[in-house]
Amino acid sequence: MIHTLNALVDLVDRDLGETIDVAAFARQHGTTEYHLRRMFSALARMPLSEYVRRRRMTLAGAELARGAPNLLDVAVQHGYGSAETFGRAFRSVHGTAPADVRRHGGPLSTQPMLRFRLSVEGSTPMDVTITHRPELVLVGHATQVPLLHEGVNPQIQEHIASMPPQEHTRLKELGDTDPTGILAVTAEVQPDAPEGSLLTYLHGVALATTTPVPEDLDVIRADAGSWAVFGSRGPFPETLQQLWAATATDWFPSNPWRLRPGPSIVRYLELTETSATCELWLPVEQS
Repeated sequence: MIHTLNALVDLVDRDLGETIDVAAFARQHGTTEYHLRRMFSALARMPLSEYVRRRRMTLAGAELARGAPNLLDVAVQHGYGSAETFGRAFRSVHGTAPADVRRHGGPLSTQPMLRFRLSVEGSTPMDVTITHRPELVLVGHATQVPLLHEGVNPQIQEHIASMPPQEHTRLKELGDTDPTGILAVTAEVQPDAPEGSLLTYLHGVALATTTPVPEDLDVIRADAGSWAVFGSRGPFPETLQQLWAATATDWFPSNPWRLRPGPSIVRYLELTETSATCELWLPVEQS
């Protein structure tokens, strides 16, 4: 996977004016577009689309600073059909207009070319189990929240706090299959979604496919398949978020599995205001 990501970075710089067929590239390297985008986003801390935009604007800015005579030629060279759309993208990265950079040489914001490396020592110990489950019916109370990579998500906290205590008890009694207990389910996340984009968060439990679902509950279904279950124990939410990152940096590059589309699940075994013992369930398939 590390070799594939670096080949993708090379392709971005080689074809900055062309639309990259990420799906075809993934197939050529024996993986899927979904997994490739998820791994890129996790390791680069930005979506692939954002990296492409920043690299295009970095090189375009250098050309304009050298006095490129025609803005439209520079725009077309870097994949934009008009000077207007190019100007908006340029300003979003550099905070200034292309014409100003051509006249004054800056200021410019630079996106260096990425290079991925695998850390061989494994910085985060991980307890992992591969389990195979039939279709999961995840039911509970869902809401839309912004994606945050670090720290507590206040909108999730507000969502959970808005439920009366008896509703938590009801959900616990309703769950009847693995993963058992109260679950934090994250769904409808684009594979390279930027921080702040909306996702669906469900506070709920798992039901057997034959169990009737109460009409007042929201439902997320997960296809039958394999799950990688990672154990986590420590300060909350830091330890869990570090584990998320470590799956991309340490586990997936070293194991014959890749992510498949589907929700991610956190199963809480013990939770206090400052620490948690939990399991992170990620849908996977053999690579």
